Amino acid sequence: MAQHMKGKVIALTGPRKSSDMAKLVENMGGTPLIRPAQGTVFLDDEALRASILAWVQDPPAWSIFTTGIGFEAIMDMAQQMGVQDELQAILEQTQIAARGYKTVNALKKRGLKPLVRDDDGSTEGLIRAFGDPLLKGEKVTLQLHGESAPKLVAWLADHGAQTVQILPYKHIPPEEQDLRLLLSEILDGKVDAVAFTSAPQFRFLAEYARGQGLFEPLVQAFEGPVAACAVGKVTAQGLVEEGIEARVVPQEERMGSMLVALGRYFASSGN
Repeated sequence: MAQHMKGKVIALTGPRKSSDMAKLVENMGGTPLIRPAQGTVFLDDEALRASILAWVQDPPAWSIFTTGIGFEAIMDMAQQMGVQDELQAILEQTQIAARGYKTVNALKKRGLKPLVRDDDGSTEGLIRAFGDPLLKGEKVTLQLHGESAPKLVAWLADHGAQTVQILPYKHIPPEEQDLRLLLSEILDGKVDAVAFTSAPQFRFLAEYARGQGLFEPLVQAFEGPVAACAVGKVTAQGLVEEGIEARVVPQEERMGSMLVALGRYFASSGN
């Protein structure tokens, strides 16, 4: 494998498959630093059960799904509760919107086809696909994954929708000491790039930097010597919403693809 990362130090912020990513960085000649910027993700059983019960008792006009794993978690819980057939019947009569190909595939496996879907895997793409819908006074169930979606929620509110958010999974914040170390390494120029595999990882880092009065220096570092990388468009959008542009976003949303693209970035930029 080409040594495009020779002499480069790469901070890896994702808790999943970090050892595999570290090996790939080493194979490309770089030095990996495992710096978790996100804690564990857990299934919020109690809240999910309550949400499904309310969903079945008062079905919405629209259901919006943003992740395949979140949709599957809802259906699996509905099965445990003995209301899966009822929820399936409701979804077959509901207008559905979906973001991301994995979400669309998960829906397809259960015989469901979205009326609205994005064209690029992003929240903005989903909003574009909606166009100018008649949502005033309509109840909308919005499935999220571990974090809020302020832009989408605000857009729904602007169109008069009554939105009910469902978060099957929730993200636990990382250890403060891990964020402190990562932030100091970025500001001190000890890393050449930071690889983000989810939007929450950057949001946790940004929130910590704000709390320390160091958010502007963080932005300046990413505009200067440190390259921000995103595993896909959804993660990149999370950075954009905080004022950061990811210099590397692979076409294929895979961790390996991100690191290969980062290697090419270093090779082409001559840094």
